[in-house]
Amino acid sequence: MQRAKLLPLIVACALFMENTDSTVIATSLPVIAQSLGEDPIALKLALTSYLVSLAVFIPISGWMADRYGARTIFRAALGVFMLGSLLCAVSNSLGAFVGARFIQGMGGAMMVPVGRLVILRSVSKAELVGALAYLTIPALVGPVVGPPLGGFITTYFDWRWIFLINIPIGIVGIVLASIFFEDVREEDVAPLDIKGFLLSAFGFASLMLGLATGGRHLVPAAVSYAGVAAGVAALVAYWFHSRRIANPVLNLSLLRIPTFRIGVIGGSIFRTGIGAIPFLLPLMLQLGFGLDALQSGLITFVSAAGALLMKTMAKTILARFGFRRVLTVNAVIGASFLAASGLFTPLTPHWLMLAVLLIGGCFRSLQFTGINALSYSDVSSRQMSGATSLASVAQQLSLSMGVTIGAFALEAALAVQGGTTLGAGDFWPGFLLVGLISASSVFMMMRLAPDAGAEVSGHAPLSARKATAEAIADQKPLE
Repeated sequence: MQRAKLLPLIVACALFMENTDSTVIATSLPVIAQSLGEDPIALKLALTSYLVSLAVFIPISGWMADRYGARTIFRAALGVFMLGSLLCAVSNSLGAFVGARFIQGMGGAMMVPVGRLVILRSVSKAELVGALAYLTIPALVGPVVGPPLGGFITTYFDWRWIFLINIPIGIVGIVLASIFFEDVREEDVAPLDIKGFLLSAFGFASLMLGLATGGRHLVPAAVSYAGVAAGVAALVAYWFHSRRIANPVLNLSLLRIPTFRIGVIGGSIFRTGIGAIPFLLPLMLQLGFGLDALQSGLITFVSAAGALLMKTMAKTILARFGFRRVLTVNAVIGASFLAASGLFTPLTPHWLMLAVLLIGGCFRSLQFTGINALSYSDVSSRQMSGATSLASVAQQLSLSMGVTIGAFALEAALAVQGGTTLGAGDFWPGFLLVGLISASSVFMMMRLAPDAGAEVSGHAPLSARKATAEAIADQKPLE
């Protein structure tokens, strides 16, 4: 059991660095945009470029861990992430900043999925929920600390310093991985699907960057449309390619597993809405309500505090009610609190904002913990590498799509009102839209069987509990 606690804590160094970095950037977006001389909405590329890089390189993370060893790849990934952080700190243009974020994504694409893979292969299914909770609790300290820390640095120092905090954390992660990680690898590793990697990489990058550059920023509309069309064509070509080979870089056949399919697709729909929060909320508080970066960070961090609180209770709730009931009901509740953020105005008391964000963070955290555990509940150890890659790609693409949708909603609001500067009244349509998107994930969750993932959650459906009670009453063994 000690191993099930130790490994997640080590991987949490990487998650802490990544999550702190992303939340710090989200809080500092308006100031970074002003420093680089860009429209704040254009800074969506700083978020999407990182997420797209994750989606591009995650598919080969499992293969590289199998081929070269998880410890080796994990340490190298931390080094690449730190390099990207240094480049972000010295960037003087939007293009350089976006490129540096892409390099950060290359490191993040390896370190987080590979670290999670070590855990999934090292603990039993009965310990899986607990291990994932231990993994995410330290990592959630990053989002709690990130917004106020980023706001403080941005307000009183220079935003470039926010990237340098990754360096000592990365060094700690490399040292701990060197001491405690086993170099987990597979004995017989299939050849890398190079053609599939190139098709999927080009497809994801072209599609998401085409969407992200749409609207009023950076490139002509024709270029954005061409990127989307080329990306879709490449992904369709990958789908046909993956059906003809034994070991595709993204194994789409894993979607035949019902719990994995519902966890990935339903989870992606829910995450699409949630992915817009780091983009919409700081912009609304700073550009719409006139708060500075520190005041904004001191408000937005509370949702991560709520998530941290819920992580300690998630296993008990899932064991009591089961995946189907929790994920179905909770999807609607979590999405409702997301949409409720759009009702904030400059006159809304800060205590009320904090309460809504805190409670909403609790429900979103429960949903993510349930989705993550459900997705791997029926996946065999041999399939874990492919499942981790596919689920991680879907997660990053959905978060990137959330940022893109949030940005489109802001641009549409400006177009309708004929303005050029974002105001407090421009944000509610975006929050409503992404809230509805997250809520629609309920239709996927309703497809779960009553006993779905029972081995992982520890929940016995009503029929099983009745059979047990009857067997005890009759003093007969269960069949």
